[in-house]
Amino acid sequence: MRKIILSVSFVFVFMAFSYAQKKQVTVEAVYGGEFSIERLDALRSMKNGKQYTILNRGADGSTTIDKFDYATQEKAGTIVSSVDLQEIESFSSYQFSDDESQILLATELEPIFRHSTLGIFYVYDLKTKKLTKVSDTKIQEPKLAPDGSKVAYVAKNNLYLFDLTSGDTKQFTTDGEKNKIINGVTDWVYEEEFAFVRAFDWNTNGTKIAFLRFDETDVPEFSMDIFGTDLYPAQETFKYPKAGEANAKVSLHLYDVKAGSTASVDLNDAYYIPRIKWMNNPNYLSVQTLNRHQNDLKLYAVDAKGNTAKVLLEEKDKAYIDITDNLTFLADDSFIWTSEKDGYNHIYLHDQDGNLVNQITKGSWEVTQYYGYDQNEDKVYYQSTENGSINRGVYSIESNGKKKKALVAEAGFNAADFSADFTYFIHTYSNASRPPVYMLHKALTGKKVKEIKNNNSLVEKLKGYEISEKEFSTITINGNELNMYMVKPIDFDSAKKYPLLMYQYSGPGSQSVVNRWIDARDLWHQQLVSQGYVVACVDGRGTGFKGADFKKSTYLNLVKYETEDQIAAAKELSKLPFIDENRTGIWGWSFGGHMSTNSILKGNDVFETAIAVAPVTTWRFYDTIYTERFLRTPEENPGGYDENSPLNYPEMLKGNYLLVHGSGDDNVHVQNSMRMVEALVQANKQFDWAIYPDKNHGIYGGNTRVHLFNKMTDFLEENLLDLKN
Repeated sequence: MRKIILSVSFVFVFMAFSYAQKKQVTVEAVYGGEFSIERLDALRSMKNGKQYTILNRGADGSTTIDKFDYATQEKAGTIVSSVDLQEIESFSSYQFSDDESQILLATELEPIFRHSTLGIFYVYDLKTKKLTKVSDTKIQEPKLAPDGSKVAYVAKNNLYLFDLTSGDTKQFTTDGEKNKIINGVTDWVYEEEFAFVRAFDWNTNGTKIAFLRFDETDVPEFSMDIFGTDLYPAQETFKYPKAGEANAKVSLHLYDVKAGSTASVDLNDAYYIPRIKWMNNPNYLSVQTLNRHQNDLKLYAVDAKGNTAKVLLEEKDKAYIDITDNLTFLADDSFIWTSEKDGYNHIYLHDQDGNLVNQITKGSWEVTQYYGYDQNEDKVYYQSTENGSINRGVYSIESNGKKKKALVAEAGFNAADFSADFTYFIHTYSNASRPPVYMLHKALTGKKVKEIKNNNSLVEKLKGYEISEKEFSTITINGNELNMYMVKPIDFDSAKKYPLLMYQYSGPGSQSVVNRWIDARDLWHQQLVSQGYVVACVDGRGTGFKGADFKKSTYLNLVKYETEDQIAAAKELSKLPFIDENRTGIWGWSFGGHMSTNSILKGNDVFETAIAVAPVTTWRFYDTIYTERFLRTPEENPGGYDENSPLNYPEMLKGNYLLVHGSGDDNVHVQNSMRMVEALVQANKQFDWAIYPDKNHGIYGGNTRVHLFNKMTDFLEENLLDLKN
């Protein structure tokens, strides 16, 4: 193992008094908000490039949209405050019209699935100070027209248009029906796996609305019992296409606002339509399509006058192609695009006809965020792993690929939010020992102008707790150099033997070993470390930010190689003189729960204890888009589905196993755990399990997280910390 020395300017300085005077982190403190960080919430750059807005919440529950000057960082005023609005007590988010004459305010939001919500929305006119309610009933995904004169939205699977001047509402689709037809928002699987909900958009002059229509008629229906508090449980039913089953038939349509007519666009039987985006020319729409295997992507240009489509660009891959939001049209509708086609994710420039002009970035590193293009200065701004795969830096480069400049690239996690005119960017920096610091920088030079917010109060608070630093390193496993971190007790004694708890997620393209500020899970790990564990995490094959070949090496064999890497890593770490090889545990959530389950079964001579939270136990139970992207269909690849499903070898369990699930999990259904329970029972294997009623994939709400993590803490203490050799 080779230790990576992190050169950082922010050093976490701990108090000099003895360890005994410091407090241990507790689950109650972690999930009670004791270690919350300050953020710049809902940051928006205004079109003038000189000011930005943020959402602030008062102690009394009120909310304001405040405006700040970039140059001075002084508050330039409050745009709107809920205190001044009699109709609403507070709002939770906001959206400007393109001309910034109107603001859409969201209130009374209630979740549907992971990204989707229903809510009551108002439009606030910045000039007249008038507040207008969009609809008396809760609606989805409203969006203002570019000039702020109208609002398009979805209600009960149909699209509506609200005119702010007349107050009239027009319904322009009529066939929407629950569990059958959806207009303007995505179905469950698109929302979860293509990560978008609003499936309509205004063109740049507000004359047309493009939208997707989903026909779910042939998609199998899934049902969940909702136990609630009533005498009889209710049942939630929704369309959920499991691997190999029918997907919704998706089609593209264009609505002419003035004529009130709708036209369909033929996209040559496109199977998936994961993105639509208008070009600067209001008569042209870009549409991305994928085949079912997700290895053939086409970018279409749709002529909104003739309702015809032509292919601008096509990419194919032996495995799969990821969908991003990096497509950016320049003034003349030439465009910037990111692709992994040279083996790493990089930025490419294409002309209006889709022809490649040049590859802007190159190298054996990954572009992780594309921030935008300043045409006046010919600067492309992006984030990448050029400063190490566990780090992120922010860079600029000219469109010809020359004059690259590191703007902020100190070891750690650097992110940026640029002003609309690319004069400034707000730099967010953190590392594994330093909570986020927000600073203002000049975009052209990267020069720091001023510190905005620093979270120093949290730094001071944490000095009173036992906090051990993450030690980053690499470990060679199965011929690959893998990123790893380890956390040891603050009073670590190399002569002692410690139990080892491994955490992992391991999903395709994911990253758990990263040099950024710790989250709630890491803080819980600190509690365990204080109690005498060593915690480690290894990012194995299939994880991200080390090139396409490394990420896609698990294609068609999901969980097989990832499990082999965790077992081999545990064996290697057990050779360390301070690790007790007879006390090795592993835990994970979701994909990580599948991994921890597989590890204690296939690695039953290595792991004594495992915790699986909301695990997949067979990919046959999971959705089409995610699963088939990595495995193809069960019919094409039955071995890829079954040879690594723990349902097929429960008799291999030897150690201590805790299985946890929420009964209301719409994502990884509790069916996965119930079938695992039955398999273990029939194999006569003892184990522990817990079901959290009506809780979704995140298993939270009220006291739930405190209860869950205390249960996990107690389980580890009984079966790992106190386990005798």
